Amino acid sequence: MEMSGARPTGRIPNAIWPDDLSREVYGVLGIPLDVTDMATVLRRIKSADDNAMPFLISTANLNYLVISQSDYDFRKSLLLSDLCIADGMPIVWIPRLLGIPVKERIAGSDIFEALKFPRDAFGRVKVFLFGAEDGVAALACQNLNAGMGNMTCVGSYYPGFGTVEELSDDSIIDEINESGADFLVVALGAEKGQAWLLKNHDRLQVPIRVHLGATLKYEARMIDRAPVFLRKMGFEWLWRIKEEPYLWSRYFKDGLALLRLMATNVLPLLIFARWYRIKAGHNGHDLQIACREGDTSVVLSLNGAAVARHVVKALPHFQDALNADKSIVIDFADTCSIDARFIGLLLMLNKQLLARQLQLTLTGVQRHIAKILCLNGFDFLLSANSES
Repeated sequence: MEMSGARPTGRIPNAIWPDDLSREVYGVLGIPLDVTDMATVLRRIKSADDNAMPFLISTANLNYLVISQSDYDFRKSLLLSDLCIADGMPIVWIPRLLGIPVKERIAGSDIFEALKFPRDAFGRVKVFLFGAEDGVAALACQNLNAGMGNMTCVGSYYPGFGTVEELSDDSIIDEINESGADFLVVALGAEKGQAWLLKNHDRLQVPIRVHLGATLKYEARMIDRAPVFLRKMGFEWLWRIKEEPYLWSRYFKDGLALLRLMATNVLPLLIFARWYRIKAGHNGHDLQIACREGDTSVVLSLNGAAVARHVVKALPHFQDALNADKSIVIDFADTCSIDARFIGLLLMLNKQLLARQLQLTLTGVQRHIAKILCLNGFDFLLSANSES
């Protein structure tokens, strides 16, 4: 499926769909966030590789969050990813402040290192490096092959500074595919890199794909990564500015955007959460789900609290509705509350429906539910077309 613009134009017969509903995803300020750990990430990578399944990883940091607030296509690239992890410390701190149990920061560079020096048995990783500045990918490739580790670089390509369309030429895609790589690292800048990965989703034969900005520079030994203690304290950005002073402008703008989000979205969400706890009392509300199947859609009516503790109850209903291969309508007329975890479940349901060229529609949404969705950055789910 081409996911760069409109919906996919053709359905794949007998397609094997990703198991998105089983992901522990939370909706955070307009982006999906997988609550996971490194061991689980590596298991999922290995499973996708073993089954030759396309597996797009997005490494959400503060810059990703800020861009996604105003860039529709960039946000879509995160929503359609197969794994979206907390790469930056603000993407750990904000969810924790909102009561989301983010286990740890998982940086893209840490995934790269974990594949290069795995603790458990892991087949040799063949990587292709695409992008970065002139000569950087080639030097990183050379260093990887000259050093110790579990990773072999089977090719590198410097594409220059063309458009996404120009960088998607058949000759480029063919060279990547013919390398036999099972891990593709792209470094084109966040917006261009994510757009390129989505545009070429169906054409790429490399199972594991990820955009990693600074990793190629680390591997080429052009810059040093921050010491571990600075990373744990959340000050890796200061080290990056020391290594690449031009980044100060981006970090300054992102910091200001973060302050605005804290004031306009995070603080009101905290107030809403407090209000719900008081209203619900100690035991909270239950959730009952009724299903009604029509000719063209399945209607799921939610009665009660659409919150994290009821996701397990909702999962079989959502999966059965998906199996009907029809559009899905969620009726919120009798829903008293919704939280980030249940929003995450809706996002995964929407992702699966879009892949099937089907539609998710929310109806009967009460004012306070709509307010929570909007404060969380998911007002697009209220659209009749539910486009991501």
